[in-house]
Amino acid sequence: MVINVYEQYFEAHGVFSAVERKGALVMLISDSERGMISYKAAVTFFPHADEEDYGVSYDAYFEKILYEGKGRRSRKKEAGYLQQLPEIIDQLARENRAEVFWDRPLREARRG
Repeated sequence: MVINVYEQYFEAHGVFSAVERKGALVMLISDSERGMISYKAAVTFFPHADEEDYGVSYDAYFEKILYEGKGRRSRKKEAGYLQQLPEIIDQLARENRAEVFWDRPLREARRG
């Protein structure tokens, strides 16, 4: 079962496929099945052409696996990953010549 433990939209900047991206969806994703669990930090950059544009495109999607192994969801692990999330996302963004503006959220955070 795949769950977005956390997701939030932020202002961002990057250019992918010759299209300027002004928004980013940041996620902490949990995937559990048959006694196995994985956690991923992920970000996708999207155009955000106006205040109503939340059409997320996945041609600018980047992720990093944080954990894979036996187990199940752990609130303690998730809290630790959430603390590390900005640093991990910043690294993914830098590697792809983009930036997330953490101080400019576009929507409130959602937790699953």
